[in-house]
Amino acid sequence: MTALRFKNIKLQSYKPGKALLSGNKKIIKLSANESALGVSKNVEKIIKSKFDISKYPDSKFSELTQKISKKYNCDKSKIICGSGSDEVIQMLCQLFLRENDEVVVPQYSFLMYRIYSKIVGANVKLAKEINFKVSVKEILKKTSKKTKIVFIANPNNPTGTYLTKNELLDLRRRLNKNILLVVDDAYFEYMKNKDYKSGIELFKNSKNVFILRTFSKIYGLASLRIGWGYGDKSIINELYKIKPPFNVNKFAQICAVESLKDNKFVKKSVIHNLKWCKKIKNEMLKYNISTNKISGNFFLLDFKKAKFTADTTLKKLQKYGIILREMNSYGIKNCLRLTIGNTKENQIFLKRMKTIFKNVQ
Repeated sequence: MTALRFKNIKLQSYKPGKALLSGNKKIIKLSANESALGVSKNVEKIIKSKFDISKYPDSKFSELTQKISKKYNCDKSKIICGSGSDEVIQMLCQLFLRENDEVVVPQYSFLMYRIYSKIVGANVKLAKEINFKVSVKEILKKTSKKTKIVFIANPNNPTGTYLTKNELLDLRRRLNKNILLVVDDAYFEYMKNKDYKSGIELFKNSKNVFILRTFSKIYGLASLRIGWGYGDKSIINELYKIKPPFNVNKFAQICAVESLKDNKFVKKSVIHNLKWCKKIKNEMLKYNISTNKISGNFFLLDFKKAKFTADTTLKKLQKYGIILREMNSYGIKNCLRLTIGNTKENQIFLKRMKTIFKNVQ
């Protein structure tokens, strides 16, 4: 019998945060950085409406790219959409990387950067972080003549830290001009820090920076899988050659367009996030649990000085039906990632944490 031959890809596959707990029907999922407030009322109307699903979707995303271009004052011809920003990352790796090329990513960063890079045969170099923050100096140390891409999420997932406007500009200035800097803006809507600027704001006209954005977070379209990328026309043109012909479904495109129209929903989500971030951060300090500075819609909870370890706390919370993201798969010890939930979810989380740490003053 002939044995089929295929690649032996040496990598650890992505492990999503838990979504279910055995024997527990009612759960509070705070493990995936999803929208706390669900979706815009505009999207709710689309969900209830009827439209033709027998025809293929627009392969060029004409209406959506037009709306994105108008909202962010950017060039429509420099936009491409994907089935989540994940797919855009995958296409970038297919386009730029050959076997034994090198990619630099921060030590603790979104795992799909390294996974897609390894799938096409590239070598991934991990740049050390300083107190869970991306280091420009350490990234530059890891670059070489073989480096083709540097991936940065800003703010970073899962650590919640971020590079300031000046740090990000400094990184691009000091990198070899032939290295593509990919800036992932997944959580930029939540960022109200004065020293922060998004990738689009800083690099709108750059030829060697590519920006990633998503509708999965603040817009709440995670299950529809839709994101987009922005870069030089020459890159976009080549990406269109390799993307699947109908990679983003019609329903996702329509909901994304409607989401972009609802500025009130975004504003409400940001206000909710800031309010609860402040409250939760202060409450965690009572239990000697440290966190990152307020940035996106999540916290990295560090249990180094706490009464209980991260694993112990995780198990105790799961008994109450509350799921946080374990960090062992990222190589981060004694930490958990907490998504900011809706008001009721946050109240229950704080109540259960108080019960767990009740003897702590």
